[in-house]
Amino acid sequence: MHVHKVNQLHPRPASQGGLPRRRTFVAVYLTTQKWTQVEIGLVLSVGGIVALIGQMPGGAIVDAVHSARKAAGLALVAIAISALAYAAWPIFPVVMSAAMLHAAASCILGPAIAAISLGLVGPLAVGERLGRNARYASLGNGVAAAVMGACGYFLSSRSVFLVTFIMAIPTLIALSRIREHDIISEHALKAKFNKVPTSRSLSLRDLIRQRPLLIFASSVLLLQLANAAMLPLMAGVVTTRSAQWAPVLIAACIIVPQAIVALTSPSVGRFAQQWGRRPLLLLGFAALAARGVLFASISDPYFLVAVQIFDGITAAVFAVMIPLIVVDIAFGSGHFNFAQGIVGTATGVGASLSTVLAGYAADRFGSSIAFLGLAAVAAMGLIMIWTIMPETRRHVLAAPKDDVRSAP
Repeated sequence: MHVHKVNQLHPRPASQGGLPRRRTFVAVYLTTQKWTQVEIGLVLSVGGIVALIGQMPGGAIVDAVHSARKAAGLALVAIAISALAYAAWPIFPVVMSAAMLHAAASCILGPAIAAISLGLVGPLAVGERLGRNARYASLGNGVAAAVMGACGYFLSSRSVFLVTFIMAIPTLIALSRIREHDIISEHALKAKFNKVPTSRSLSLRDLIRQRPLLIFASSVLLLQLANAAMLPLMAGVVTTRSAQWAPVLIAACIIVPQAIVALTSPSVGRFAQQWGRRPLLLLGFAALAARGVLFASISDPYFLVAVQIFDGITAAVFAVMIPLIVVDIAFGSGHFNFAQGIVGTATGVGASLSTVLAGYAADRFGSSIAFLGLAAVAAMGLIMIWTIMPETRRHVLAAPKDDVRSAP
């Protein structure tokens, strides 16, 4: 069984950095092509809107199709085509279409990879599987950013998109190595793991009314509302205080949490199964709140890099917890991937509002007050998890050994 191949496929969610990094390369490239800032902003905004509104439809598509593997493959092909279009025809209609295609494909690729992961290992081992996915996603994002940055520096900004197109080829090869019969459908898993408590088949209306799902989606919205603006706001502060070293310091602030995610994500998956989900959710929100308070109180820009350790803790926790809790709540309902789309929509809304509100607060009251405001939002999320979020871990006393797959 080619379970390990899923390591090479797991995409990092847009909310955790994949989409902002792509947007940065797009903005740089289009600037070199003499585009105006209004045109660049329009393209990026439309892509962001498609990525936001496409979360739930993308999940519903993956729920409806017979093969999540084929859905992932088609999404990867679409992303490769969009990258090639950027490089070949940097004119407004083509670039706008490519941005929309990339965003729509990403809405399908994320749920498809989660569905493949669940189908390969089953609900009992999916926590550790998701932790390993997050590790390789973090490593892949770091390597991809380094390769793209080097190509953009030594060759041209256009080469970044050619590299993206080329990288899709080994990804598709890795996907092809996963055999279709190794991926068990959600319906078959529900029957196979009949000793695991599962959600009964639900209509979409009933799923949307599920209290744990609504609470968790609301907490994720607060997470992104507190988190998305924190690093950009800190980057502005660093640039003001130490313009010469700002690029190096900001790069270090990005690398530190990536390294922590790569090191700790599999452990997060194991601890989630041993301790439950709520303790780790509380840890993630507590680290985010502490990060905001420290950013507000530390004046030395070099110490800000050390504070990013807390960012790594939060990122490692939620990279695993978001898909894992959706599995807990929606597995067996028939709408697992649609439920992922609900949480993905909450992620996008929170991230979009974060930068606007934090920017306004920083301009009106100063960066320290803005950081404290973001920390307060994180504290609200912590209180929500502490007071009203139920534990979603599955309690299973016994399950047939031949029914339980483990993530290698």
